[in-house]
Amino acid sequence: MERVVYQQMAELDDRHWWYRARRRILAELIRREARLPAKARILEIGCGTGHNLAMLAGFGHVDGLELDEEAAALSEKRLGRKVMRSPLPELDQVPDNYDLIGAFDVIEHIEDDHAALAAIATKLKPGGKFMMTVPAHPWMWTAHDVANHHKRRYSKRALRSLIENSPMKLERLGYFNSLLFPVAIAERAASKLRGKDNGDVSLPPAPLNRALEAVFASERYLVGRLPLPPGLSLFAVASAR
Repeated sequence: MERVVYQQMAELDDRHWWYRARRRILAELIRREARLPAKARILEIGCGTGHNLAMLAGFGHVDGLELDEEAAALSEKRLGRKVMRSPLPELDQVPDNYDLIGAFDVIEHIEDDHAALAAIATKLKPGGKFMMTVPAHPWMWTAHDVANHHKRRYSKRALRSLIENSPMKLERLGYFNSLLFPVAIAERAASKLRGKDNGDVSLPPAPLNRALEAVFASERYLVGRLPLPPGLSLFAVASAR
């Protein structure tokens, strides 16, 4: 990702509605879908500035993996120990037998996503869970995707095919960030008309930030339980065979 993206992430990840609400949704999905044992071993691939690590630590012992040195340093400060630097699909520094591996908005950065999932499967214990999120809808490609060095956005069909053709078994797949989807489409269209489709992320005024977080976070009661209409993102849960 561009340096500015990591800087914005570090500045906003504990305050911005999107990060805060997504953590709540992911935590609920993990509770319901992963069915982790006590003292589970968990790995977050692409942990960025470490904004998910404390949430994941509520489910077991967490390791992090991040290639960007500045972001990794922030993750290490939050985690209290080193994070791994091994790239996908090699993962040569990563041990085996994890109960849960998460890749949250990561796989879209990888050129060979099939090889990435095959490598991840080798690091799970039998029956271990893999959880991923990716940006949805190729037609929604904007400067935000360019700034984040995305290789692609996914259709629901493409994500299903990716997992079904991997060594893992698909257990759950669906959209999220659906309630705000019409607002997002309107905002992106307006930004293009204004010529301000620059991919920047900023913190909204406090009342709006709280309202957006409340709406987005409310999906945690629905995601994985009911099929939501199209949203900005897709999630998937798979298990090692």
